[in-house]
Formats: sequence, structure tokens, C-alpha cells
Amino acid sequence: MSQPAPLVLVSSAMGIGSRYYRPLIEAFEARGWSARALPRRGFEPDGPVASRAHDWSYGDEIAVIAEAVAAARAESPDRPVILLGHSLGAQLAAGYQLNHPPAEGLVSVGGSLPHHRDFPLAGLPLLIQAGVIIPALTALFGFLPKPAFGGPGARTQMREWARMALTGRTPFPAPAPSGTPAPSGGTAVRSGSASSFPAVAPIRTPALVVALEGDRLAPEKPVRSFATRLFAEEAVTIWHYRHADVPAGASNDHTGWARHPEPVVDRIVAWWAANRVDEVPAPDTMRG
Repeated sequence: MSQPAPLVLVSSAMGIGSRYYRPLIEAFEARGWSARALPRRGFEPDGPVASRAHDWSYGDEIAVIAEAVAAARAESPDRPVILLGHSLGAQLAAGYQLNHPPAEGLVSVGGSLPHHRDFPLAGLPLLIQAGVIIPALTALFGFLPKPAFGGPGARTQMREWARMALTGRTPFPAPAPSGTPAPSGGTAVRSGSASSFPAVAPIRTPALVVALEGDRLAPEKPVRSFATRLFAEEAVTIWHYRHADVPAGASNDHTGWARHPEPVVDRIVAWWAANRVDEVPAPDTMRG
């Protein structure tokens, strides 16, 4: 019996709510796949925004992915699940794959490890943002206000992102001590300290890393660092979405690609046909 068409769970970029990805969802559905855009905490119409009282972390956002994957497994155990992470969402999807029963595949679009040393001019603007602006504003306001990059952003998550930009180490909050209450209502209870994604094993499920030509937020070098540091070499495919590949009316901009996503979706469908996993992993499988 043939495997059902995959379900794609979309984890959005920093500062972008799930509604932005409606054209992407429709493009997958037009090809006979299913797709859902996961909520981006702080940027949904009816949800609370970041504030001194309302904080969250990378770990809290990864937990949202874990809940969505578990729900998809319960709904249709035989259907493959593919995580599609855009920018920040790709970092979160990788964090999920490293620390939870993995989805069958992962697609990163504009995802990177944004270490300042991998950017032109030693990433001086990124260095100022991560080393000065984010620490100062989150200390003063208790969150990162607009118009700062990522604002309004949760202080813990933005500080984790800033440490990654300064050090090149991927953020992942250490597990809470035994007996620590779980977060409720989306409010983080962590101290904000972070360590690396566990690196005892790379991600070995099929992965497609899409690099967008001319992307100033995710240039080629940090995109390659993301691909080579977190994924097994035999598992990852890198595709450069170049200006020459962009059809009329579309875009390969860091965010604009998702408004006219047909070339990316076509590439994903072809990649999956060549790399599909024929069995859904058992629920107790743990990577990393």
C-alpha cells in the first residue's frame, strides 16, 4: 500500500504570524499534500504579545512543534510529517529533531546559524544588535520593543538568539530540575541561561536546506554552517533558490518567497519523492 501524502507543519520566521503562510499552505494543498502553519507566539491576532510579564524561550517554542507532531501522529499514524522551518522556525525545527521523536523530514528555508563572524564585515551590525541593543532593551523594558529587530520579542528568546549570534552556539534551555512546574499560558519559567543543542548525534532524517540568493539575513555561509553542523552529511540536500529560478511575479526574498511559494513547493515535492522515509518512527524513538 502506498504511503499517504505528507503533512507539512510550518514553523514561521521571527516576528511573523501564521496567517502570512496561507499561500504556502494552499500551494501544498494544490499538490495533494496537507499543510498547517503553527502559531508564532506573540504574533497571532488573538494572543498576548511579549511583555515583562509574558516571556518565553526557544524551548517553549519547540514544545509547540512537539505538541503539533504528537497531534498529527495521533490523527493519522501512517502519514509522514515534514517540518518546514522558515528562518527562526528552521532553528526551532532542528531543535525539535534533535530532542524529540523526529519527524520524517525537515525543510529549512532561510534558516541559518547567525554567528556574526560568518557575515560580511565580521557582522558588525549583528554584533551591535546582539551585544548591545538586545541586552540593553530587554533589561530596561523586560522585553524587546519595536522597532528593534524581532520586536516585540520575548526577552528570554531574544537573549538566546543574541548569544547564538555572538558565540555561534545554538540555544536550547537546559531541562528543568525534577519537580519544577511546567510552563503554563505560554509564560516561561526558565532563568534564561542556555546551552547548545545536544550534539551527540546529528539529524539523520532527510533534510532539504533552501538558501535564498542575495539573502542578507541568512547569507550562504551561515546557511551552510546550519546544514553542516546540525545534519548528517548523507541526510542533507542544499538547494540554492537563485534569482534566475524566480518566475515572473514571484520572489526569493527572505520573507517574500512565501507569498509566491510555488518554486519552493515544487522543489520540496521532488526532494521528498527522492528521499522519502517509508516508515513512521515509533513514538518512543528519541534522537540525541
